[in-house]
Amino acid sequence: MTLLKKDSIFQDINKLKGVGSQLSKYLKKKKIEKIKDIILNLPYSETDRSKISKLNELEIGKVQTIKVKVKKLNFPRIRNLPNKIYCEDEFGKIEITYFNSREGYLKKIYSINSWLIISGKVNFYNNKYQITNPDYVTNLDKEDYVVKNIPKYSLTKGINEKKYRSISEQVTNNLPMIDDWLESDFLKKNKMLSWNEAIHKLHNSKDSQNNKSQSYRRLVFDEICANLLTLSQNRKRIKKKKKNKIFSQKFEEEISKILSFKLTNEQLKVIKEINLDLKSNERMFRILQGDVGSGKTIVSLLTIANVIESNYQCAFMGPTEILSFQHFKLAKKIFRNTNFNIKFLTGKTELNKRKSILKDLANGKIDLIIGTHALFQKNIKFKNLGYVVIDEQHKFGVKQRSDLAIKGGDNCDVLLMSATPIPRTMMMSLYGDMDISKITEKPSIRKKINTLSKPENKISELWNFLKLQINKGGQIFWVCPLIEESKLLDYSSAVKRFEIVEKIFPNIVGLIHGSLEQNKKENVLKKFLKNEIKILVSTTVIEVGIDFPNANLIIIENADKFGLAQLHQLRGRVGRGNKQGLCILLFKDGLSKNAIKRIKILKNSDDGFFIAEEDLKLRGFGDLIGYQQSGIKNFKFADPLHHEDLFKLAEKYVLDNRDNINEKKYSFLLKLFDKAEIINIEEF
Repeated sequence: MTLLKKDSIFQDINKLKGVGSQLSKYLKKKKIEKIKDIILNLPYSETDRSKISKLNELEIGKVQTIKVKVKKLNFPRIRNLPNKIYCEDEFGKIEITYFNSREGYLKKIYSINSWLIISGKVNFYNNKYQITNPDYVTNLDKEDYVVKNIPKYSLTKGINEKKYRSISEQVTNNLPMIDDWLESDFLKKNKMLSWNEAIHKLHNSKDSQNNKSQSYRRLVFDEICANLLTLSQNRKRIKKKKKNKIFSQKFEEEISKILSFKLTNEQLKVIKEINLDLKSNERMFRILQGDVGSGKTIVSLLTIANVIESNYQCAFMGPTEILSFQHFKLAKKIFRNTNFNIKFLTGKTELNKRKSILKDLANGKIDLIIGTHALFQKNIKFKNLGYVVIDEQHKFGVKQRSDLAIKGGDNCDVLLMSATPIPRTMMMSLYGDMDISKITEKPSIRKKINTLSKPENKISELWNFLKLQINKGGQIFWVCPLIEESKLLDYSSAVKRFEIVEKIFPNIVGLIHGSLEQNKKENVLKKFLKNEIKILVSTTVIEVGIDFPNANLIIIENADKFGLAQLHQLRGRVGRGNKQGLCILLFKDGLSKNAIKRIKILKNSDDGFFIAEEDLKLRGFGDLIGYQQSGIKNFKFADPLHHEDLFKLAEKYVLDNRDNINEKKYSFLLKLFDKAEIINIEEF
């Protein structure tokens, strides 16, 4: 096979020799759909064939390589019996057994008295050593091909290991010669391999199992660069010129005076940052990160007041109907002394009311519209939309963020808000297309949530405590990691816990989980909000997007099975009103040192950003964000914990080249990591 063409690696895998429709179907189950996916599917281990073993040295059950002389061939005439080749060396004898192989084919390979190199798994049957259907058989002159370490790939049912290796070798041994996107001086200075050399080594050495190897680090750097280049180009696409908004901050100042609390210094700082963006002639695309209860919503509403003062419409979108309605009620309260026309819109809004709202939006009669994703349906038109605020933005990917910003129009500024603290090392690689504001200081009225831990075998001691909380007017979240019991996982299930708690507290217990229909889920949540339900048993679906001011106690089962950041998010569901918040972590006996350390950190700190950093250190990148629905895990190879230096190097590289990035130069790289379509790179 000749070298692959540069653009052919982005073609479907069925373009490869030996890949038919059936094999293609199995490969696609492993998310190997294009030829480039073969390149990025690295071996997880190796089979050692580097040593030639004597027949008196064989180990049963191991793959071994032998050099033997063919002595006899036996082809039985009875159907379904195996063909056998008898071989020997100076130390012993062995049977090479084949099922379903043609006689002519075997005679061609195994000529009498010839010396061969054979590799395969050794068995012992009928007092004889045996290799059945060996992986490799070759003449002595091809010894180097067989006697080596053979890469092992993670495969799925229906894919033969030997067959996959032949396909992988077909690709990796014939890589296209590309013009490296990294300059030779840069490669030399940073001790990096060329792309072709790195890929070849990753598939033909132990480098793929060593995240510190030169070849692996080159792939990591490329992946980070592809991500950052995408964000950089997305930023250019969004941050275009606009009409600057002119306002005196009259409404902001008046509203601030009637608030029942004083704004924190960090809230004031962020408001200033946003106002400067609104007044500038460049579109704002900013993310506001704030820990649970830091006061992001009031910041957004005060800046909304300034935009309305500038005669623009505003849209505020929340992730759920319940949370959006809570934002609507807060806005009505905050803006009660103004003449702002505020409306609420969701997919469930009745038809006549919906028609009226849409008409008023198009005519510019509505100043602020609050709702769910329904706000950005195609049939909804604004007369003069100037500001979009999105709560719980982590549910949006880069392309969605970009499309959203563009949909708002040329003069529309965008503010995204998130209560999910992100470790510093990940910040640029996730939000490099946005300006970043952070609120780490919490309002003085927000009390610290007391956090306790308790062994699960003492769970019965909680019942009286729960009765006491209910009698005092409190409400309780009870969180379990699973929906139903699992034979594989020793985790508590929400359904089982609900049945137990409901018997003790009849008629006041509710149950929600991710598999519940949205309507049913919202009905349960509404009952909890109205205080009709006192105890809500749930999975982690309550982690974000709900604000229940009366809930003061949360119990989390199998707390050691959750990450720190997730536990912190769950804990933040309580203590949002005037009652003291309490979190009880339940755990099984025999906690690991790591789990004990995680629980201790959580009990001693309520700083979400600090907790996120500690979570990264303790659990690693993959585990840290595996629980999030957002797809935040942008990386297959890069790990902010192990490759912090490469993240910093890539950030500097992209920043240094930001003003003269040639999309054509990097098009191969961006396509390789599925980033090209995000920024609409044309075919090269």
